[in-house]
Amino acid sequence: MPPRPRRVQNMKADMARGHLAAFVTILIWGTTFISTKVLLRVFAPIEILLIRFLIGYAALWCVRPHRLKAADKKQEKYFASAGLCGITLYYLLENIALTYTLASNVGVIISVAPFFTAIFAWLFLRERRPGLPFFLSFLLAMAGVLLLSFGKDTNVQINPTGDLLGVAAAVIWAAYSILTKKISSFGYHTILTTRRIFFYGLVFMVPISLAMGVHIDPASLADSGVLFNLLFLGLGASALCFVTWNTAVKHLGSVKTSMYIYMVPVITAVTSALILHETITAAAACGIVLILAGLFLSEKRVQNRGCLIHGTGCK
Repeated sequence: MPPRPRRVQNMKADMARGHLAAFVTILIWGTTFISTKVLLRVFAPIEILLIRFLIGYAALWCVRPHRLKAADKKQEKYFASAGLCGITLYYLLENIALTYTLASNVGVIISVAPFFTAIFAWLFLRERRPGLPFFLSFLLAMAGVLLLSFGKDTNVQINPTGDLLGVAAAVIWAAYSILTKKISSFGYHTILTTRRIFFYGLVFMVPISLAMGVHIDPASLADSGVLFNLLFLGLGASALCFVTWNTAVKHLGSVKTSMYIYMVPVITAVTSALILHETITAAAACGIVLILAGLFLSEKRVQNRGCLIHGTGCK
């Protein structure tokens, strides 16, 4: 057994890698709503999913052309469940929700995923029951998300169908986070596990595609804007980000990693200011501060309890 200082040093290094992986993921995912909205003018939600994850699946084969051999059928069930939840159901629900309601609504609603993740981790992974600090950090971050998303527009639109689909997507993503935490304990390479999850996600898309009558016009792919957004979603938001997200879950745990979802509206606001030269209002600035305060409080909760990370040293 290595000396305790070496062990602690290694765990801190893993935490740093996990935080970096989570930040890179959210940095890219924070701009995907825009790409999806653009592509919805040309493709149906299920068509976008098929194309982007086929691109992602092919890219992961190119990066690591090795076959994953699962130890038993029970592990395959976890992979299949993760593919169904994190690939097929989550993105289908999110994309359909975007056709009914505003992107800002969906962004806010998806931000409640960390709450469901913490509840599921307590129920299924036997992690500590969420306490007052967790709920305070959740309320702070959600208040910030609301300010960021609706601070520029007083005409908030509520669409029951779209908003309920967004809530369902948040619950499904929480389930996916718990499944990937379990999968990370199998000891396989993250790229291989991500590719296997993509495979099952694509398999489950087939019957949905047949039922919805998918028809992709090859001529639409000739448009440079459409092609760029598809490649961005396929290579960046899918192949790269699912690997980095699963890496973060492996090192940080499902609950801590899910907290980064709060940062999606922050990334969107900052990139809009830098690239589109949009103004960050006082309400948006307050929202950013509240979100960061929520993240800081959740981090302090872990340190004060003397465990390095949710799911790593904390049971």
